[in-house]
Amino acid sequence: MRYTLRQLEVFLACAHHENVSRAAAGLSMSQSAASTALKEFEQQFELRLFERTGKRLRLNELGRQLWPRAEELLERARELEQTLAAHGDLGRLKIGATLTIGNYLAAAVMARYMAEQPGTRVELEVANTAAIVDKVLGFELDLGLIEGELNHPDLEMIPWRDDELVVFCGPDHPLAGKKRLSDGDLCEATWILRERGSGTRQTFERALSGLLPKLHILLELQHTEAIKRAVEAGLGISCLSRVSLSDALKRGSLVELPVPQRDFRREFHFVLHRQKYRSAGIQRWLELCRQDH
Repeated sequence: MRYTLRQLEVFLACAHHENVSRAAAGLSMSQSAASTALKEFEQQFELRLFERTGKRLRLNELGRQLWPRAEELLERARELEQTLAAHGDLGRLKIGATLTIGNYLAAAVMARYMAEQPGTRVELEVANTAAIVDKVLGFELDLGLIEGELNHPDLEMIPWRDDELVVFCGPDHPLAGKKRLSDGDLCEATWILRERGSGTRQTFERALSGLLPKLHILLELQHTEAIKRAVEAGLGISCLSRVSLSDALKRGSLVELPVPQRDFRREFHFVLHRQKYRSAGIQRWLELCRQDH
């Protein structure tokens, strides 16, 4: 075989970081060793995989075609190594989850996964939908759990479970006693919302289509708990996943506001790169998520 797995690792690290020195640091190599490995890899097959602009490397068309196939080959090699070393251990898994899922659902699945495989390493990255999707596209994450809606030719969206958003306020808010909020009430209210790029914000804007220019948005916050505290303090009303509100609604520290004329239903999805190798670890994670539901 004319190439080595180490050369593929260097190629992929350069594709991720677009810089040889950062790729070398990520692989615990010297810059000269990484440069040599990449140069030899290209020279062996008389090809170029990157466009070079100063110190920046950008994949050319051939490099982009090779990227997912190299990722799959290395993933299979790692899986084989794990099997040889641990006799069936499912290996390391890099999961990305949007904030609602990461904070309220993914931890339980991760605990069950790790209990099945003592010593297994699972990395959970929590960010908004846009950030998780970018990392799945870049093969930085094995799998994403998202609440947003998207279409991309390189991504596979697999339905997971149903969810809905809930409009809510504090128990002392003037709207707390209303049995139904009209569109006029929604326009007159002061809102505290999730930031743009989040799946929750995307669903909210779809549900309130036609009213958005009339809404008074006081704050846009990234963290669900911060929004709940602000609403409890009487700063306004908000709209979040029922998953994130169940305990507060039971306690009475937050109050649901019915808006029957608007559709706040949505679906959580798994998102994977279409060319990502489905390792045993990924398959088991998907199974546990479905069992948990």
